[in-house]
Amino acid sequence: MIFRFFFFSLVVFGAVSRASDTANILLIVSEDNGPELGCYGDPYARTPNLDQLASQGVLFKNAFVPYSVCSPSRACFLTGLYPHQNGQIGLATHKFAMYSKDTPNFATLFKEAGYRTGLIGKLHVNPESAFPFDFRAIKGANFGRKNPVTDYADHAKEFWNEQAKGHPWFLSVNYPDAHLPFLKKVNGRPDKPLNADDVKPMPWVGVDTPRLRNEVANYYNCMERLDTGVGLLLDALEESGESENTVVIYIGDHGAQFPRGKGTVYEGGLRVPMLIRWPGVARAGLVREELVSTVDLLPTALAAANPGETRRELNLPGYDLRPLLGGGKPETWRQYEYGFTTGSFPRAVFVQHSIRDARYKLISSPLPGTTNHDARTYLDETHPHFVVSGATSKDQEMASPQTKAAWERWEKPPRYELYDLESDPSEWKNLADDPKFSEIKTRLTNALTEWQTRSADPFIDPVRVERFVEHQLDFRDLRYKSIKDFRWPYLDEFPGVRESMKK
Repeated sequence: MIFRFFFFSLVVFGAVSRASDTANILLIVSEDNGPELGCYGDPYARTPNLDQLASQGVLFKNAFVPYSVCSPSRACFLTGLYPHQNGQIGLATHKFAMYSKDTPNFATLFKEAGYRTGLIGKLHVNPESAFPFDFRAIKGANFGRKNPVTDYADHAKEFWNEQAKGHPWFLSVNYPDAHLPFLKKVNGRPDKPLNADDVKPMPWVGVDTPRLRNEVANYYNCMERLDTGVGLLLDALEESGESENTVVIYIGDHGAQFPRGKGTVYEGGLRVPMLIRWPGVARAGLVREELVSTVDLLPTALAAANPGETRRELNLPGYDLRPLLGGGKPETWRQYEYGFTTGSFPRAVFVQHSIRDARYKLISSPLPGTTNHDARTYLDETHPHFVVSGATSKDQEMASPQTKAAWERWEKPPRYELYDLESDPSEWKNLADDPKFSEIKTRLTNALTEWQTRSADPFIDPVRVERFVEHQLDFRDLRYKSIKDFRWPYLDEFPGVRESMKK
């Protein structure tokens, strides 16, 4: 099968006048949640507003992020580039950053187009100066939920009434739910919270204990509170009179923070919800099965903005989603979806790639048999960053042999893992060493190598991977936090490496 590497060539535009076919863009982003929504068939989710949004537009059943941690994921959808292309390969709080403050992104490109731009909620990408939004509100993460969900809609009204009035606009609204801590109730929401007896953990978690059920229940309470906030925001949009001329996009920034979820290249980390309502373009109630990525959002949004005067051309790896929105079948579409992780900071370091097609998933670990420190944050109570939604030693005693084997593989990964997602959607049975699947393994391995080569991925070199990991482990004391103007060496090394790979 021919491997296709697709670059979306896009004309970036000068100032445009307000016109009926110039769409506003509302990008709604929630924290740490996969497709745990009613419209995706989740049995415990109480998300009527997001379900209604899905009924009014297109639901993408197979939507993914390239990296299942906040900063890299957000850098990807804001720039339309994969992590190794933009440089944000770890958390901004740990001084990871994009290579250049001049990287084109939603804020700069839409400002060039004459749009007013706004961001409500956290950015969490370095350097922040790369994103010169005209309007900012609730700049912190708000994980303590000191700002109630009503504040987000109120600030959106402020943006529309004062900053954007009479102009096309782009606004991104970023909610803190459902990031840890999973708060059961905030400012009376939800009014009737779920309890441990009402839920079960997601199938890919692999263990069911009363303690974990309590965390899961509060996760779903966060999701209900998020849904309320989205409802208030969409009501405010309707009241503004701009709804019919606005593309509404909703995504989660990555999967939920439970074992084998956030931070991993398993489906529980990379799969996210994606809903798009686009009046006159997106067919109401449509469900698409194609593989889509959050790197597709920027080229799609730019296509909605009615480009005018030519300024320069961008090469973005994402796809314009418009051919999928009306129910038609595109002539060509991506065959593969890619995932990546570095562990995101020194105490969780481990480098992995993944590639999947419509059925099979390959995970590549260039340093097999070494410790996946990110897995330890979920499975080792002595780890300084052990998360409360991980599996304690008592939880692990309750796990099945299948789950225990998967956790062992997660902690000390082999060179390759291969899963049949049709028969094994939670990725329990590794088929990489099964001769019956050798042809599939070879095809996916070759496709991953070709993609890394074409996209100029410095981590294609195992020596470079080993050097990166060793350097990260040397900084497990986090001393870089107190070093003024500290820069990770890759920020200066990788741009040159990438340029030489392109020649």
